[in-house]
Amino acid sequence: MLCYNGPMTTSTRPQVVPNLLLSLFPDDTLVGPDHPASQQADPRLLGGKAAALARLYAAGLPVPPYLVVTTTGARAAMEDAIWLQLGKAVDAQAAAVALEGAALLTSVAAALEAALVKLAPGTAHFAVRSSAVEEDSGAHSFAGQLASFLNVPPAQVAARVVDVWRSAFSSSVYAYRRERGLSGPPQLPAVLIQPMIPAEAAGVAFSADPVSGRRGVAVVAAVRGLADQLVAGAESGDSWQVDRQGMILRQEVADPKQPVMDEAMVKRVAALARRCANFFASPQDIEWAVAGGELVLLQSRPITTLAALHDPDGLYTLWDNSNIIESYGGMTTPLTYSFARRAYQAVYQELCRILGVSRPLIQANQGVFANMIGLVHGRIYYNLLNWYRVLALLPGFKANRRFMEQMMGVKESLPPEIVAGLAQASWRDRLADRLHLARTVVGLLSAYAGLGGRQQRFYARLERALGKGTPDLSDWRADELVAYYRRLESDLLPHWDAPLVNDFFAMIFYGLLRQLTASWCGDNEGTLQNDLLTGQGGMISAEPAGRVREMAALARAAQSYDPGFLQILASSDLRAIDHALASHPTFAASYRQYLDLFGERCLHELKLESATLHDNPLPLLHAVAQLAQQPPSLNAPDAAALAARTAAEARVDRALAGKPFRRALFGWVVKNARQRVVARENLRFARTRVFGRARQILRELGKRLYGAGALADPADVFYLTVDEVCGWVEGTTVGTDMAGLVTVRKREYEKWAEEAPLPPRFATYGAVYEGNRFEATGAVATSLLEPGGDDLVLRATGAAPGRVVGRVRLVRDPLTAKLNAGEIIVAEHTDPSWIMILPLAGGLVVERGSLLSHAAIVARELGIPAIVAATGALAGLVEGEMVEVDGGAGTVRRIGDAAQG
Repeated sequence: MLCYNGPMTTSTRPQVVPNLLLSLFPDDTLVGPDHPASQQADPRLLGGKAAALARLYAAGLPVPPYLVVTTTGARAAMEDAIWLQLGKAVDAQAAAVALEGAALLTSVAAALEAALVKLAPGTAHFAVRSSAVEEDSGAHSFAGQLASFLNVPPAQVAARVVDVWRSAFSSSVYAYRRERGLSGPPQLPAVLIQPMIPAEAAGVAFSADPVSGRRGVAVVAAVRGLADQLVAGAESGDSWQVDRQGMILRQEVADPKQPVMDEAMVKRVAALARRCANFFASPQDIEWAVAGGELVLLQSRPITTLAALHDPDGLYTLWDNSNIIESYGGMTTPLTYSFARRAYQAVYQELCRILGVSRPLIQANQGVFANMIGLVHGRIYYNLLNWYRVLALLPGFKANRRFMEQMMGVKESLPPEIVAGLAQASWRDRLADRLHLARTVVGLLSAYAGLGGRQQRFYARLERALGKGTPDLSDWRADELVAYYRRLESDLLPHWDAPLVNDFFAMIFYGLLRQLTASWCGDNEGTLQNDLLTGQGGMISAEPAGRVREMAALARAAQSYDPGFLQILASSDLRAIDHALASHPTFAASYRQYLDLFGERCLHELKLESATLHDNPLPLLHAVAQLAQQPPSLNAPDAAALAARTAAEARVDRALAGKPFRRALFGWVVKNARQRVVARENLRFARTRVFGRARQILRELGKRLYGAGALADPADVFYLTVDEVCGWVEGTTVGTDMAGLVTVRKREYEKWAEEAPLPPRFATYGAVYEGNRFEATGAVATSLLEPGGDDLVLRATGAAPGRVVGRVRLVRDPLTAKLNAGEIIVAEHTDPSWIMILPLAGGLVVERGSLLSHAAIVARELGIPAIVAATGALAGLVEGEMVEVDGGAGTVRRIGDAAQG
């Protein structure tokens, strides 16, 4: 501020008290530009405003000469008793009383006048401004809170210094401090004294737009004469917006014929603001004046409001967790994220190479491949635009984009202008190189033709890398474990070809099948393709359900001669269960075989921090006990799946009768879609096995770091990255305080865990953690319908055909769920661990997922009517109420009142 923010009367002006400022002029109390304290520019001594100007003056910026009555000088001006009273002041009145006796002696005032004459000979008037320690800081500006005075004659400067001190204890300052949570009473401010500038024009400027957040746009505001009225908000003046190239983007001039200043000076002011921002390495709000054609800098402080604003000109990034939430739901530790990010980068580069994308083009997109996923507040998201960018490297972007959105469960497509930009950029490059286009087409055809052999080689390579059974790593050295991890990574990640190529063609053929059923078979509901893909068999993801049913049958049989067996499985601890299994060798063999095959399948199985069934098999045993307590007739797969498939095939036959070419092409697409969807689930199990082995290695490394004293707990390894863990062993880390890193990250994760979950989809601009609020894009989507006469409460995406009536069971954790046979599971999302309770389910309603997500594929295979992408289901459906689920139409109808289930 350049002006005092309130009237000063003779009644409020302090009286002269002798002998209080005799010590005002020791070395550290009155500071000018050449004083050593100015070189240090310590805000604790000079206050925020003066310290900033001292630094800028020393750097050669156009700052007028100055004197600073430092905070030491302020304290020296007070009698001890008055200072103690001031420290105890609790309101403005008490502070005023405490300062009533403080004044400058006439002799001291004369000495100060002499110093001012030496500072600025011939100057008739000075500006006397506050410079509090907390003022003009990055956190708090204190704008307008403390007094400043203009046009002060030299003889009155001393009195105005005391008036500035008094203003630090006004009621408005106390209110400002309370509103911002600042503790303790105010401190006496330093006071900045400078010669008045006979300004022809003056004003403020921002190196970045404080309203829009645009960091590349400077804002200049000016009035004629002094800027006190502009700063106080009494005048608006003229204003301009200037970009980084010095171009004026916009101007608002009161009188276009007589602007306050010409464009050349506007650009100089904008450049000065940016120079200050560069000097302080943060956006600045400056005050300036022009006198005699010279530009003068009067103040520079951080723009405190900018931290809450994103830069709308920054890089647009769209985050979406769609299907990825099946694998990485909730919080994900740094170890898992770093492992997954490396995997995504390696395997998608390999996919593009296989499909014929040139190495130079792959190399040019390294930044894209390295950022396929991101971690925002501890939660994994797709960096969605980068997925489109990878897809745009291949032919058929327009069609494939829709197919990819279906596969990933993306509910909202990209804005047309962004899609156009992606397609244009990628095709511009390809049209310039027709050879590259031909190569990618050949690559696609070759990859399709060789997919069968590629899968066989992949499985052979996987078995060689993992070996038979689970190795005992308990006595391996840390360097041996890292070498094993590196070998596993190099053997598999660059050769993850079969799963990726299969996924790509699963996306293509499923998308084609959906198009053909609509255009050739009149399937306007979009359900026929799902009916055609049910009950195929050969899917490893469905095998655990069959084994659970088998164990349930064995347990039910054992119950006939051991009446307490089911109760032991359902509620006893592992030690008691192990003891009981000794009497039931057939059941025990089936149980151990399940663990050997599927022990790595667990809740969030791709999270390295997740406990597997090897760690805790009780959820499996409890699920078996629950199923065994149900009538055997309810344990069999629903034959409706096969009936739905038969009916679907008959419908296709009728639609394509007399059209042999279409029939042949349709049959080829159906065959490929079925094969690719089954192979997709089977190959995903290979991923589970690899993640399981990585989990085993990295957990053992956590024990080694703990044993070496580098970690406080072996489980703390999950709060480090893969590079940090391996680097600690290999000597490539930049630091060795692993425990310190863990402490910092745990604290941050604890804070994030207490926050409300981030939305499924949001956009950021520029730096992700600069001003972005992570708010949901567009309207909040919901599948819930308004109440109507037909009791239809939800319409979403039908994923597995069939109708079923049952009671709603809201399930948030499958490991603790108590499910009765035939109930309708309603969940946010599912993963392979849910297979243990699916045999009990009558139907499945999932808030997330797509037609090619795990929940949809397994439900179709098991014959369980299922609906996916049912946003709002957990909030809209009531535990225990009777509903009808139509997995073909994607609807849920309420048919009874809520009851205890």
